[in-house]
Amino acid sequence: MKDLLVKFLKPYWKQITLAIILLVVQAISNLYLPNLNADIINNGVAKGDIDYIINTGGFMLAVTLLLAICAVASAYLGSKTAMAFGRDVRRAIFYKVESFSQAEVDKFGTPSLITRNTNDVQQVQMLVLLGLNLMVMAPIMAIGGIIMALRQDVVLSYSIIIIVPIMAAIVGLMLWKATPLFRSIQVKIDRVNQVMREKLMGVRVIRAFVKNEHEAKRFDEANRDLTATTLKVNRIMAFAMPSLMAVMNLATVAIVWFGAGRIDSGAMPIGNLTAFLTYIMQIMISVMMAMGMFIMVPRAEASAERLSEVLDTEPSIKDTPTPAAPSDIKGYLEFRNVEFSYPGAEEPVLKGISFEARPGQTTAIIGSTGCGKTTLVNLIPRFYDVTGGSILIDGTDIRDMTQQNLRDKIGLVPQKAFLFSGTVADNLRYGNENATDDELWHALEVAQAKDFVMEMPGQLDAPIEQGGTNVSGGQRQRLAIARALVKKPEIYVFDDSFSALDFKTDAKLRLALKGETSGSTVVIVAQRVSTIMDADRIIALNDNGIIAGIGTHAQLMETCDVYREIVYSQLSKEEIA
Repeated sequence: MKDLLVKFLKPYWKQITLAIILLVVQAISNLYLPNLNADIINNGVAKGDIDYIINTGGFMLAVTLLLAICAVASAYLGSKTAMAFGRDVRRAIFYKVESFSQAEVDKFGTPSLITRNTNDVQQVQMLVLLGLNLMVMAPIMAIGGIIMALRQDVVLSYSIIIIVPIMAAIVGLMLWKATPLFRSIQVKIDRVNQVMREKLMGVRVIRAFVKNEHEAKRFDEANRDLTATTLKVNRIMAFAMPSLMAVMNLATVAIVWFGAGRIDSGAMPIGNLTAFLTYIMQIMISVMMAMGMFIMVPRAEASAERLSEVLDTEPSIKDTPTPAAPSDIKGYLEFRNVEFSYPGAEEPVLKGISFEARPGQTTAIIGSTGCGKTTLVNLIPRFYDVTGGSILIDGTDIRDMTQQNLRDKIGLVPQKAFLFSGTVADNLRYGNENATDDELWHALEVAQAKDFVMEMPGQLDAPIEQGGTNVSGGQRQRLAIARALVKKPEIYVFDDSFSALDFKTDAKLRLALKGETSGSTVVIVAQRVSTIMDADRIIALNDNGIIAGIGTHAQLMETCDVYREIVYSQLSKEEIA
């Protein structure tokens, strides 16, 4: 936690220094006021000196005004610094996650990353906010209170030796019990977020399978677990606070009792007793303030560890320090003996993948479910790095290119079409923010999306909800295809991007794409044979992620058993002929 705080608070050291100075002035003023009050009682009220009362009272008002100004200014600076700290940490986490490969995202999990960038940041931010006040005020008030109490009466000050250790013991016991629970709370918040996210994303599946009660039970279990742990922590807190208050009240009674005896014997003026009581209260309040900090520290420390874990994780996919110079060749894609294994997997998903894809040609990839088709195309934009062999674009190994330059060359339409909240135009311009309306309409026309967009209220300015939930699956796919077309890349990658389209729309779209992408390399992953029959080259993968055959439809029908089985499972003899 220390490293996290130092790193993100360092830019604000001037604000922090000024806030500390103001807090010190505020603490000294708090310590000085009871002494002035004792002087008024001893030298003014007891002797009937009105002038002394007025003069000293006026000075007390001035000190109080200074105290108020310092309190407001220090609170403002502390809040400003804490909010800036939270903003900077959230931004750092966001940009760090953006740099992660899919392997790091899978490692942490989406719900956990969301919790870390919201709840965990808030916990550490609250620690900074309280720390800039309590961590400065509490020790000054405690130490200063002890010194000032000794000045009022040494004998009564022996009570501090009893009071402070008792309060410290209560706080220590509370921390010993609560610290492990604070750490587990963050993990259980992750679990609640995970179940809730699955519920929202899979609501249609849940309803279709009538699993509402099952999902409600899952959420209830996670929610009850979090609630039980939080209640356990709160019970500890509930025990600590009355205990501390009881110690404070009993201490006050004892001090008044013994102080009255000292006043009666003439060993102590009455004004000193009132001041002594105030200092004792300040000492005990300082302990209470420290307790408030100690309550925050374990939870903030657990959150800081989780944040540091993200910030300290180095992406497995990085840009090379010496990127290769741009090539004159455009759109040339080559796989050379590529092998890939997921982290922790026993067997590679892909083995010995070698093929070439050239501009003006369409290369199709087909195979049974789970054979590695999507994994193969995810290697092209370096969502994962190959574990063996190499992938070349324009004659250069993609690991020798910057990620930005690599992905600028690629127009990807993922298997699950995703749209962002905004408008149709916002989504289409995601790949080319300078695209004109005419270019957007042309891309929509090629993608067979123009008709339904024209019927939407606002047309290009029609709203799209997060994930594209207000349009159908086929419409999402066509908008995602149009988005890739607007980018005009060297290489198009369509990962099963026609699965939600009817056969008529599929045929019209493929015909339009053929003319639009004639100067680019096209890689298509498909499940339907009809989608890729006219491809210049078809790559058939077997169940083990090995190429079973490469060629045209006619060639594979003669030479590749895997491809022939797929074709016969989907098409009749008349359609094949």
